[in-house]
Amino acid sequence: MVTAMPDSHASGMMHPLKGAEASPILTSAHKIAIAGLGLIGGSLARRLVERGRFVIAWNHNDRPYKEATKAGIHCVDSLQDLVTGKPDVLVLATPLVTIPGILKELAPSWHPSITLSDVGSVKGEVREQVNAAGLGEYYVGAHPMAGNECSGFEASSSGLLDQALWAVTVDEQTAYSRFLTVADMICKGADNALIALDDGTHDACAALISHMPHVVSTALSNELVDSADRNIAVALSAGSWRDMTRVSLTDPMRTRAMVEEDSRNVEALLRSVAQRLTNVADALHDGDEAAITRFFAQADPFRVFKANQRDGGDAENRDRESDGASDSILLDDASWREELLQSARRGERITAFLTTHEARIMTRAMS
Repeated sequence: MVTAMPDSHASGMMHPLKGAEASPILTSAHKIAIAGLGLIGGSLARRLVERGRFVIAWNHNDRPYKEATKAGIHCVDSLQDLVTGKPDVLVLATPLVTIPGILKELAPSWHPSITLSDVGSVKGEVREQVNAAGLGEYYVGAHPMAGNECSGFEASSSGLLDQALWAVTVDEQTAYSRFLTVADMICKGADNALIALDDGTHDACAALISHMPHVVSTALSNELVDSADRNIAVALSAGSWRDMTRVSLTDPMRTRAMVEEDSRNVEALLRSVAQRLTNVADALHDGDEAAITRFFAQADPFRVFKANQRDGGDAENRDRESDGASDSILLDDASWREELLQSARRGERITAFLTTHEARIMTRAMS
């Protein structure tokens, strides 16, 4: 398997590709259709337009159209208009519950040249819906790790996706050319980075760093609401409370939908966190200093990782890229999916494709 090449990076040597020829001719996603002009769909549309991509968009109502048109987004009246425009990529940016109905409308007029993608925070269920609609061979999942507690096109902003990392999900039927098309939209079109995963890995990790924390954040806010001294507590609150409860300010129905869509992973994580909290509560009750010390010290690798970021690790990576000294990986036609998954597990993220089979990477790894 061809993976990152620490020895050849320094010398500039290239490892031979197995079953693939590196071509400088890259697939382009110049025309992009977006179904849904909410916070994420609207922010993506704005960003792509600002960077020279042609964007057509549909929304379930026309309220955003006036402002979207001012931003250079070409708004259309129907979902069918998105398909007949023959975009390179059609991105679903609507609530997951609406996707089956949207796919049912899109499928009869689908054109094989279009690659289907989305921006949902859960990938396994979306792929099931896409397969049920008969569009699985055209689908490449995507999830930009960006957002805030607001919603609607009026809250959208190109800057919401500044330095965003996208998770791109593939399976055994994903065509490499379609992956490259979505990668072009992300890396060149949106000036973002990506990692490539399978659906299960994505959904488990998204539950850990997003879905489960939304529940924990809401639990903290619920504790405050139930306190007889809540007004005193709010008066005393500062940075730690603000940061830990920010996502609890999200529309509760939106949060509920997100959590329920990944319920199995979230349930397991909540039980694990609850056990950790019970253990430290028991240690505090028993005066078990060793257990208390272990609890607070266990996160040291994450603290070191974040300290390195603050001390310029990311800036050093960006400087290496601008100097042309960044690392790269070569991808093989037969095993590119597994190679990309292992690359993600090493903490590598793709910032650009240099050829069809060579990708520039930046590493942000926790030891």
